[in-house]
Amino acid sequence: MQKPYITGPDSIAMLGSMPPIRALSSYCLELALAIAEICNVEFISFKKIYPAFLYPGKDLKDDYTFPTIRHHNLKVRQRLTWYNPVTWVVEGMFTKGELLHAQWWSLPLSPIYIITCLGFKLRRRPVVFTVHNISSHEKTLFYYIICRILFKLGDHFIVHSAQNKAQLIKHYSIAPERVTHIPHGPLDFQVQKNVDRDVIRNEMGFDAAEKVILLFGAIRPYKGIDTAIKSFASVLHEIPEARLLIAGKLWEDWKPYKGLIEALGIAGYVTACLRYIPAGEVYKFFDVSDLVVVPYHHFDSQSGVGATAISFHKPMIVTNVGGLPELVTDARYVVAPKDPIAMARVICNCLRDPVQLAEMSAGAKAMAEKIAWPGIAKKTWSVYKICLGS
Repeated sequence: MQKPYITGPDSIAMLGSMPPIRALSSYCLELALAIAEICNVEFISFKKIYPAFLYPGKDLKDDYTFPTIRHHNLKVRQRLTWYNPVTWVVEGMFTKGELLHAQWWSLPLSPIYIITCLGFKLRRRPVVFTVHNISSHEKTLFYYIICRILFKLGDHFIVHSAQNKAQLIKHYSIAPERVTHIPHGPLDFQVQKNVDRDVIRNEMGFDAAEKVILLFGAIRPYKGIDTAIKSFASVLHEIPEARLLIAGKLWEDWKPYKGLIEALGIAGYVTACLRYIPAGEVYKFFDVSDLVVVPYHHFDSQSGVGATAISFHKPMIVTNVGGLPELVTDARYVVAPKDPIAMARVICNCLRDPVQLAEMSAGAKAMAEKIAWPGIAKKTWSVYKICLGS
């Protein structure tokens, strides 16, 4: 195999989740395939990721709508189980690979990650962490404590935004030269070709004249669902043909949001699809939408929803938290968190102006090209070379 770069590992191991496990599989799938274009990848995934009672959404059914994974340089093993520490030890001590690239994001997985990473360290093989969540979304102190322990096993760290890099250095006392900012790439595998947008709109109950605003992803307290609902009520006064489409798995009680929708008198204009959206259905929600909003109240990471919107070249409005501002090419589409009036104003400006929407779509396409996976793989490969002294 001829490598596109001068030196580096012939094979690496990667720890995370792969389909049909849901978790972080969309990101891991794209990254592993990109790295496999450069070297052999031995991917360590899960057979059983963790017990359902630790998952706020409760439903941990696997998703078999992901595309089939095929690459001659990628081997996926799904052996890890939360209830069997022997699988953790075996993967850590016997998996091939000159280094381990661990995707870190979830507190319940910490015992598995500590043991598996320790196995590589005992064999004098470097460990690289991509830190998807600098702190937990719920801001728990225990997450910080566990990260302090786990990160002692890391030789180098990858984060998805400049803000994340500063936070990692500050909160965990990691030297700046050991932290590299590499963006979250677009989730292109979700895009479907030859989609009839009008047919899907009709199936979802929207007509061609309506302007659909999409709020996508798990329903969680930090996601700013209330901000989106309040801003939409103001938008509806200005743009009667506007519609709000909310799609995602419930991680909290829906009743307060339902009460807010009814109190604002907008129930007939809001469509809520409150379930996990399988990978094979994601395209429907983005293809029917005219505009995507990401109104998070607080956030310390980068957004898979934002990466998906970029893949579909969708106009997007985000709040000024975490790495969200880095997803758009114009500061006009970044608003303060918890400010429904400001968000409504920006939404109205966008929906009233087809030229502006087209420019936003072109900006999303440019962003997709800027953070494409070949470039991400090249930057990640450079981190591997640093860790191996190449």
